Amino acid sequence: MTFMMIRTVIIAVFSCWAGFLTMRHNMHMFQLNGYKNDEHINWLRKNKRQQWLSGFGLITGIIRLFLPVLALDILIFITLLFDIQVYRAFRRINTKKKLVYTARVKRMIFTILIISAAAAALTWIFAGLDPVSGVLMIIVSSQWFMNIIANIINHPLEKGISDWYINDAKRILRESTGLKVIGITGSYGKTSMKSYLNTLLSGRFSVLATPGNYNTPLGVTITVRKYLKPTHEIFLCEMGARRVGQIKELCDIVHPDLGVITSVGPQHLETFFTMENIRKTKFELADAIPEDGMVFLNGDNDLILEQAPSYTRKTFYCTKPVEGGYYAKDIKVSQFGTDFTVVCPDGSEEEFSMKLIGAHNVINVTGAIAVANYLGMSLKELKVPVRRLVPVEHRMQMKEQGPVTIIDDAYNSNPIGSKAAVETLAMFDGIRILITPGMVELGNEEREYNRKFGTYAAGCCDYILLVGKKHTEPIKEGALSEGFPEGKCLVYDKLEEALAYAYAIKGQGHKYILLENDLPDNY
Repeated sequence: MTFMMIRTVIIAVFSCWAGFLTMRHNMHMFQLNGYKNDEHINWLRKNKRQQWLSGFGLITGIIRLFLPVLALDILIFITLLFDIQVYRAFRRINTKKKLVYTARVKRMIFTILIISAAAAALTWIFAGLDPVSGVLMIIVSSQWFMNIIANIINHPLEKGISDWYINDAKRILRESTGLKVIGITGSYGKTSMKSYLNTLLSGRFSVLATPGNYNTPLGVTITVRKYLKPTHEIFLCEMGARRVGQIKELCDIVHPDLGVITSVGPQHLETFFTMENIRKTKFELADAIPEDGMVFLNGDNDLILEQAPSYTRKTFYCTKPVEGGYYAKDIKVSQFGTDFTVVCPDGSEEEFSMKLIGAHNVINVTGAIAVANYLGMSLKELKVPVRRLVPVEHRMQMKEQGPVTIIDDAYNSNPIGSKAAVETLAMFDGIRILITPGMVELGNEEREYNRKFGTYAAGCCDYILLVGKKHTEPIKEGALSEGFPEGKCLVYDKLEEALAYAYAIKGQGHKYILLENDLPDNY
């Protein structure tokens, strides 16, 4: 075996190791970006510093194609060692939601492996052994965009598979006679609305709700094919969107009989671009409701109110008197729960009590009561189910830990919800601590929304602990502009560090720690 072959074999072994690690990391980010090429490209642009080693390796590999010298092979070997260490570290850091090896991911990996193996083999066959080391380095360093190429190549196959499953789900729904489908969408509040409706309606009906965040065409299709039974009477279908037309796509699958639009607000502005696009997309649900159906609209939302006159089959729910709708009054909020009265369109009313904290929860519960009442459940019949309502996981969820209460609101923070969360924190009598990494996906307005959040937090918290400098500078700026003590507005690199400081704070009274938002691994 020649010396050239020995060093090529060594580089090949380490290329396989480094290539797998780089491919896995970039596939993980690609999955978190929804398998969308444009969103992943945007993510790459924002995180280009993370890929500097791949850029260096790519240049080194190209040079090695034309200069088969020992020094470059040594440099390639060192670069591969660094790749292995860096991407192993990324795997340790990115632990919130691990890469899921779905069938789609496996198909993409297979495509990448075929491309990579073909490139190395063809080089060896037609150019000999000399340039193989350079090609291997190029293959490893190209993994940051190979998933995009594989996604393009696999698109016809993926579309064919997706269409088959969607058509099968449509068939199942067509054959489910007597099933009433309720579509639920909104910039925020839709998961909570789904959960509350599930609790209220289950007292009388057999209900199926899309689990977790199964609010995409694939998630809805899986729910229908896997869980829908002939005995189900109501299907609660949560509908999420990041682009114009995606709610219509979901409506074309399930054909909702009733709809609920919980909110229209600044969410996913990086892909929607404008608030008008967001509103147009949410109202795609209202457009899909048949003439004998009904859409329930959050009357506290100004953007919804502006669009509402275009629709005749509508019912409002809100926290102020409204003609022909449902509204809540006499709202009394404490750290132990919330009391309120709901008034129906016919003027009848009923008092309700629930364990959910915060006035902002009243609007969604009132909406759920409105839908349940429309479907034949009396207000009196709904009193007990309302008392049983519990927070959705990671949405103002209370967790008692001895002298500390964690208020877990870590799911996907937004400008309205974050303000409501700190205002709820202000109700508690004790040491009030906010821990947050800030809000994301708010487009060009992101900095301003985070700055405003800081101004709200300043009047509600005793301590503001910020996680990560990248997104939290405007929060600190907003808090300090309101006179918040700089010594109590601190920045940490990791959530664990902020929590450790919060637990160590000395003072009189119980500690209340609000965890507001938790950025996914691709942030």
